[in-house]
Amino acid sequence: MKKLALALAVSSVCALSVPSNSAIAASMETVEAKMTASSAAALARQDMYEAFGDKELKPGQYLWRDVPASAGDERVVVSLGDQLAYLYRGETLMAVATVSSGKTGHDTPTGIFTIQDKRPMYRSKKYDNAPMPFMQRIDDYGIALHAGFNPGEPASHGCVRLPSAFAKKLYTVTAIGTPVLIGA
Repeated sequence: MKKLALALAVSSVCALSVPSNSAIAASMETVEAKMTASSAAALARQDMYEAFGDKELKPGQYLWRDVPASAGDERVVVSLGDQLAYLYRGETLMAVATVSSGKTGHDTPTGIFTIQDKRPMYRSKKYDNAPMPFMQRIDDYGIALHAGFNPGEPASHGCVRLPSAFAKKLYTVTAIGTPVLIGA
């Protein structure tokens, strides 16, 4: 029942966040959106145990299982507290990976976002031309999901760094408009 309630809450928040102006629709950092994302992150940890058992991931590791496309649309849930990213297809957890989010002073934003831009190789315009393989930008300020160093703790300038192999696979199954929920 809790899963159904959360799914309805996420659906309604996402549905309400699709005004005609695509810049506004791209992200929601309201209190409600942050609460919804944090709830989704907490639920995702439980789903991980149900899907993959009692496994603890070390930095740079991920778990992936095949889920048919007919299960539904993809969405990404990031838990900043757990330093984990979860990929869902419909209501089914498909994958989980360790992440490295923004360090203090360069915090990763929380809320509900969508993938706005995707590039297989991109270089940061802000940070010394730093490579951002399998970049999937989620806001207008350069925050993205991408492959990068994954030390098991927050260490980025706000982006969500993913293990390289996971970032490559994630890149192939997401699209412009895929929801990304980032919770504390």
